[in-house]
Amino acid sequence: MFRLLSFSLLVLLIISCESKHPATEKQIVTIPEEMDKKVVENLKYVLQYALDNNGKINDSIRLSIAPVVDSFYHKNEYANIWSKKQQWVPLADSLYTFIEGCEAYGLYPSDYHYKHLALFKHMLAIDSLVKTDANEWTKADLMLTDAFMQISKHLKQGRLLPDSISLSGNSGITSNFFIKNLNTVIEKKSITYLLNSLEPKHTGYTELKKGIKSFTDSMDRKKYTYLNYPDKDSVSFIKKLQKRLQEGEYLDASVTHTDSADVADAIKNFQKRRGIKADGKITSSLVRSLNSTDVERFKRIAINTDRYKQLPENLPEKYVWVNVPGYYMRVIDNDSIVFESKVIVGKPATRTPKLNSVITDMVTYPQWTIPNSIIKNEILPAMKKDPGYLARKGFHLVDLKGEIIDPYSVDWARYTKGIPYKIVQGSGDDNALGIFKFNFNNPYSVYLHDTNQRYLFKKADRALSHGCVRVQDWEKLAFFIAENDSLHHNSDEPLSYNADSIKTWLADRERKRIIVKNRIPLSIRYFTCEGKDGKIIFYNDIYGEDKILREKYFAGK
Repeated sequence: MFRLLSFSLLVLLIISCESKHPATEKQIVTIPEEMDKKVVENLKYVLQYALDNNGKINDSIRLSIAPVVDSFYHKNEYANIWSKKQQWVPLADSLYTFIEGCEAYGLYPSDYHYKHLALFKHMLAIDSLVKTDANEWTKADLMLTDAFMQISKHLKQGRLLPDSISLSGNSGITSNFFIKNLNTVIEKKSITYLLNSLEPKHTGYTELKKGIKSFTDSMDRKKYTYLNYPDKDSVSFIKKLQKRLQEGEYLDASVTHTDSADVADAIKNFQKRRGIKADGKITSSLVRSLNSTDVERFKRIAINTDRYKQLPENLPEKYVWVNVPGYYMRVIDNDSIVFESKVIVGKPATRTPKLNSVITDMVTYPQWTIPNSIIKNEILPAMKKDPGYLARKGFHLVDLKGEIIDPYSVDWARYTKGIPYKIVQGSGDDNALGIFKFNFNNPYSVYLHDTNQRYLFKKADRALSHGCVRVQDWEKLAFFIAENDSLHHNSDEPLSYNADSIKTWLADRERKRIIVKNRIPLSIRYFTCEGKDGKIIFYNDIYGEDKILREKYFAGK
């Protein structure tokens, strides 16, 4: 019995020791000169605990990159760096101030231990005993170091995982990046310059940042219920919708059970206040408006600041920039906008892809060879119903030898996934590509081009194509490329074309393929907010990419 009792006590002792956090009990050091020595002892012990417990140093504090933090302290013999003799050094105050105001960078203070650091700073001011607790100084040192490293990473690389076309060279950040930066800050005794040096130098990023402070100064920080729509659970959705309408005071908060008429009236109330058509209907547009709170808009700001960090650090001198949600194309020369044009982009079902390429050639009065995806999804079903569909659309059925085939001679019922023919639309004003096309290498069979539906540029929402980008001011782009080729033409042989020859071929309705000698880089991107004149402009998240990133990275913010 005694042996069993002894064993039980031993087990309890082991469990007690294992569950005990190293940074919980007070460690009072009354002599300021002795504090640093005690903190050094604690740092090694607490960091080992953090490494063994997934970064946790106690029940409420977890280091984001504990192995790198440990590596830094190990190389510096575990010396404390943010305090000396029971006082924060000026560098610590600078970092704390940065964290406090980091929303201006599209960052969240909560990602950098702000709540705990703010409490510690407050307690230092009102409770003299806190200054004598070595555990508090140990935790503060670790949190500030971890915060600095996280901020460095988020300013340089962002929080989003890079997609296949966005590799900017930052994806390989190593521990040396963090340690070198922190050592530089300690040596120079300055933090702001180094952190600012990590940010993108892209003009778009700078302009977006200029608008953030104005946004946050007037920001409604109340958090509202976020609605996912469509939702497979319709009952749950209606409950959340009711809650959201009550939060905005569009529906009586005291009512627990409402019928559809009450919800419809509340929706109309919301729509009237927003200045939109008050029809009381539940639509994706309504949900988008309900979700468009200031808290959610700041998440979109955070997402878009990070998108700039996925761009190459050095952009070309001249390039064509298409922003899909903004429905515009810009030609950039030496960081200045040469001109801007409206564009029409792909529908949500047939998205315009994000890509980087170069414009290789241009075509006057192009023919359109219809992509297999359109043949499979649209033309083949139509041909099974009526082989006369092609003729009505001005299309030709062409075999592999280039010979035109009679659509009525084909057994369309045989085909389900594709056809052994090409479908081509002849050149001319009725061609879907219009009278001009810009080619660039890409695996999606998309182009920049004119259109035979130019009236669509009057629409505000222009996600209307099968994936290609229709350019309203295509002539300006063509002439810019021609002038650029003429300007940089160094050969003794005359250039095969210029702006005047393009005008002549168009006037004569002549089909020509024009090889671009000095290829212009092209970037098709997805930015849903931008800065302009110190304000932030928001665009519709037409493909739902912000929504996906919100759920993955910012849902809890």
